[in-house]
Amino acid sequence: MFSLHIDTARTWRGGQNQVLVTVLGLRSLGHRTMLVAHPNGELLARASEGMELLPLAPVNEMDLSAAWRLSRALKQLRPDVVHAHDPHGVAMAALALSMSTEPVKPPLVASRRVDFRIRGNSLSRWKYRQVDCFVCASEAIRQLLLSDGVEPERAVTVHEGIDLARVASAVPAKAHEELWLPHGAPIVGNVAALVPHKGQKHLIEAAALVVRQVPDARFVIAGEGELRPALEQQIKHLGLEKHVLLAGFRPDVLSLQKAFDIFVMSSVTEGLGTSILDAMACGRPVVATTAGGIPEVVRDGATGILVPPRDPDAMAAAIVKLLKDDALRRRMGAEGLSLAKARFSAERMVQETLQLYQRVALHPHVAT
Repeated sequence: MFSLHIDTARTWRGGQNQVLVTVLGLRSLGHRTMLVAHPNGELLARASEGMELLPLAPVNEMDLSAAWRLSRALKQLRPDVVHAHDPHGVAMAALALSMSTEPVKPPLVASRRVDFRIRGNSLSRWKYRQVDCFVCASEAIRQLLLSDGVEPERAVTVHEGIDLARVASAVPAKAHEELWLPHGAPIVGNVAALVPHKGQKHLIEAAALVVRQVPDARFVIAGEGELRPALEQQIKHLGLEKHVLLAGFRPDVLSLQKAFDIFVMSSVTEGLGTSILDAMACGRPVVATTAGGIPEVVRDGATGILVPPRDPDAMAAAIVKLLKDDALRRRMGAEGLSLAKARFSAERMVQETLQLYQRVALHPHVAT
């Protein structure tokens, strides 16, 4: 099975990590893959030597020049499946396939990792009509697509997976020393881009409530994004400069997560949340919102505690409960690790993705 993968993002987030895990997993099973990625993007930089690579990304959704280059590559390479992992990648692939004069075209698979509705503009509707099958990161995403009119047979849930061996091999960071935190202070951590739907402003509001009951607690938020200035101002306004640290982008994020006592996901919307999976694989208990596909990952009362989105009071209460109960933290962390191993391995995700490829490849587009 020869699959061609497209991701046009320049930055590195959970989606790009999933692309790399998928491509590497397929290669390890003996399947040919090719990666089309942003020429100056982090994904291309992290791709291993020996991988077939095509540096290419559109400047916008209607970049006909980039689509033409991709169309020529598809004609030469003849992949069995084209898998677009982000919205711009879907548009570029759809345009490229529409330019093809080949009588038989490879099916187009599109990853859907966000619990947002499909936009109603004409370009969005057109490009998604070209998709043969959506790979949904959670059942919540799949149900949203169905409500937008996507036929059930065109949407399949494949929960995301993580490289458990890589997580296990990560060495815990000496976070107290590196981040100048008080010795022995419990660390409540968050890993996510600083963007509105990740809800860090609600986590900071919760932090203000937590430190009233657990004064030595420290909150570490790892990630970068457009909201950094606003979050810095919020931290200052609440007088939390000593308690909440914006740690920025961390390439060693797994090591940092192993230094956390509790992991918190404060998202307002969330497709699934691979950083939650990483935290579980690190053996850390999770406090998370009920947004999107998160309840498909976090078992309330077993691997963590679920709270409503935009509810700092409930979030603070859950954090305090875990901070004050060492045995509960250990039990939830252990159950989370067991669940991650049983249900959210990269190997399981790659096998399910491959099965989907094999199904759609049986029904390629035939020009009429």
